[in-house]
Amino acid sequence: MNALKDEMILPNGAILSNRIAKSAMSENLSNAYNEPTPTLINAYKEWSKSGAGLLITGNIMIDSNAIGEPRNVVVENRQNLKLLKEWAMSVEGSNTHLWAQINHPGRQAMELINSNLKAPSAIPLKSSGRKNATKKVPEVLTEKEILDIIEAFANTSIILKEAGFSGVQIHGAHGYLVIQFLSPYTNIREDKWGGSLDNRSRFVVEIYRKIRAYVGDDFPIGIKLNSTDFQKGGFSEEESMEVVKILSKEGIDLIEISGGTYEAPAMMGKRKESTLKREAYFIDYIEKVRKITTTPLMLTGGFRTTSVMKDAVASNQLDIIGIARPFAVYPNIGNEILNESRLGFKTNIKKSGVKAINGMMNIIWYESQIKQLGQGKKPNPNLSPWSVFFNYLWLIIQHKLKGKKNNN
Repeated sequence: MNALKDEMILPNGAILSNRIAKSAMSENLSNAYNEPTPTLINAYKEWSKSGAGLLITGNIMIDSNAIGEPRNVVVENRQNLKLLKEWAMSVEGSNTHLWAQINHPGRQAMELINSNLKAPSAIPLKSSGRKNATKKVPEVLTEKEILDIIEAFANTSIILKEAGFSGVQIHGAHGYLVIQFLSPYTNIREDKWGGSLDNRSRFVVEIYRKIRAYVGDDFPIGIKLNSTDFQKGGFSEEESMEVVKILSKEGIDLIEISGGTYEAPAMMGKRKESTLKREAYFIDYIEKVRKITTTPLMLTGGFRTTSVMKDAVASNQLDIIGIARPFAVYPNIGNEILNESRLGFKTNIKKSGVKAINGMMNIIWYESQIKQLGQGKKPNPNLSPWSVFFNYLWLIIQHKLKGKKNNN
């Protein structure tokens, strides 16, 4: 019996057809105006055939003045509603949910393409954890700006619902704005948005409540949440579990567990032997979380064999298996896992020889594989990381030039 084939009924009654999900990966495939493109839409058409019960998009920005990468899709008004509808229609005829991951990068906005960086507190980002390589000090968000961002999350969500997406996922991990508020390392405010965990979690709770008020009870809302940010004085496991309790009580439909930040990436280091045997990076943490909530749990990071995935779901450790990068190089992987025609798979970590850019190199290499997929081509495991890197730099230059032209 294959537990991965079982349906999953979410708290609001929505039904996922099985327990396999494509987790969010940055596609970086918008046009120069941050709108969806045929290449992006075609990639999701291909993934709609993959057998996954849930596809989660790469992070969609809620504000054109706060962008993580030059070709992120931005949804802040209905100007590109027709294109969004085409994107949502990419899964038509399949038994697959398509959820949009929504995000504000905060201090992690790309400095080269954003004139101002905003964050809960004036704490700059350390590049690759090196004290001598920081981004500029972000401006501290005002009360009005915080409320405007909360409103923007909800506004983006209702537009995506109108476009036909099946649900949304709030990005609350990997160092972006939501986790910046949650972590005492990046949030040293002394008002109602900082200090105690209740205050630091106020931002994400208000985002959830505002989205729910806009989209209604029938539209799934999930969150991607850090188990910890792996930084001294930062967001701890204990605090993460308290936030899980808070959001579960609020009625959130799905909690995906991840971890780390761009300063302290969790999925690039060594794992202890007991974790290696069970593959997933945060399996020990999710077992603790399972004891404190009945909200469906999704775990992403490290799963590489079908047998381990089956056991994790069958033993009730978690509900949904999240897989990200393998979908970029094995686009039919959901069917292969469910039918057990592929018992295992691997992905390669691309190394440049320059430690400071290895993390980014991996992200953009897999983005290029998604582009191949959207162009109707097969994945290219021999694609040069350096050619990808220089193409990415050219995108940044183009975006910068576009900004200057618009300001003239």
